[in-house]
Amino acid sequence: MILLFKKYVLHNFGLKVLSVVLATGLWVMISPDEEPSEVAVRAPIVFRNVPSQLEISSEMIPEAQIRVRGPERILRALRSNDVHAEIDLAGVQPGERTFDLSAQHILHPRELQVMQVVPAQVHLSFDTRMTKEVEIHPRVVGNFLPGEEITRIAVDPSTITISGPRHHVEQVDSATTDPVDASGTTGKMTFTTEVYVSDPLVQVVRPTAIHVTVYVEKMGDHQPH
Repeated sequence: MILLFKKYVLHNFGLKVLSVVLATGLWVMISPDEEPSEVAVRAPIVFRNVPSQLEISSEMIPEAQIRVRGPERILRALRSNDVHAEIDLAGVQPGERTFDLSAQHILHPRELQVMQVVPAQVHLSFDTRMTKEVEIHPRVVGNFLPGEEITRIAVDPSTITISGPRHHVEQVDSATTDPVDASGTTGKMTFTTEVYVSDPLVQVVRPTAIHVTVYVEKMGDHQPH
């Protein structure tokens, strides 16, 4: 009996003790009885299955504040994209629509539990996408020599294509360049600038550099164009 004890229990006793300690530590790390913690995270709302030719026309799209509960070690390791809300837009038509935002709409690590989602609902407006071409109106500023003035401004390209929700695009008559400071120009000078549309829901399709040519002559010397 003593020989059996020495053979099977005391043999490599130190390694066996170390194995028990490591196993116990691992069990503690993964034990479901670990004291849970909670944290609130701000997360974007991701829109899935957006119908073609449909635009979200709401100017403000809220983020979701999601309160999750789970092991502290998981919460400490959370990355910014580990928790987010998803709304399925399949079949949505132009107009207004309210979507519920609950735990079922939250993607998160399986070890976590969603305790609260704020807001509980999201109200959005939708419109069909519209594209059209508008003129570019340059903004030219500056101080010139006495007796001289701007006689002509040429823009290349003269138009730009814009796109966005139909009701917003319909209200846009022109695009505008960043201010061009032509101070001190005599004769003719060309400047390179950018173009924009003031409506945040309307975008410029394929943005390109805009060349603005300013012609400055002495008053009374130029002929009408």
